[in-house]
Amino acid sequence: MAAVKDVYEALNQWAPFEIQMDFDNAGFLVGHGDREVTKILVALDITREVAQEAADWGAQLVVSHHPVIFHPARSVTDTDPTGQILLELIEGGVAAICAHTNLDAAQGGVNDCLAQALELSQISQLHQDGVLKDGSAYGIGRVGFVRSEGLSAGAYADYVKTRLNAASVRYVDGGMPVSKVAVGGGSCGSMLSDAVAAGCDTFVTADVKYDTFLQAKALGINLLDAGHFATEQVVCPSLAAFLSRSFPQLEVRMSQRHGEVYSGV
Repeated sequence: MAAVKDVYEALNQWAPFEIQMDFDNAGFLVGHGDREVTKILVALDITREVAQEAADWGAQLVVSHHPVIFHPARSVTDTDPTGQILLELIEGGVAAICAHTNLDAAQGGVNDCLAQALELSQISQLHQDGVLKDGSAYGIGRVGFVRSEGLSAGAYADYVKTRLNAASVRYVDGGMPVSKVAVGGGSCGSMLSDAVAAGCDTFVTADVKYDTFLQAKALGINLLDAGHFATEQVVCPSLAAFLSRSFPQLEVRMSQRHGEVYSGV
């Protein structure tokens, strides 16, 4: 049988934790490394509902994208949301491994899944952050070409909303028909200049600030904000599939209680 530490090592082979960004806190964050695992729950976030779901199902491990501990914890009590989640995990005997910016940058990770969900072709890196020991490059963001060129920004926003099952899509029409698209799962508005430098007419990301929309309008690039959850949840099926392939003797499933936190019209 597999232990928590074995799952960590498998994930480390796919998306090395050493390539996470400086601000991040990805890794093995809760639990006993030697504990035997029979069931793994996969979720984008470890919320209190996800922690309860794991315990109710009898899972010994949750693997998530977003770190359950991001900022330093000065206490672990039931008086704050993070403490409540950690207590749910610890008291339920559930470990947590979180693969965040390392999974954003890895091949086959968040950004490749997002590009594939939007049916882009000729996918390449948007920004190279470094090179792995095997000589392969890694980086956040991807670039590709749409299947049907010529859509307006508004029409493409409708397409993106449908493909990602997004609650809503905010967008700026830069005046260009959609052809070459950059994607950045999650909060990648700061990479707008990378999308422009790559010759893209459209950039799909999330958590875009007002001034970034203004900048996109001035630069003549279509900018779409499809939401953080929708642009990153796409990795969860691939994460679950990877774990199932790596540990065929284990039960692996995606959370059935975690979804988009907000509603749109």
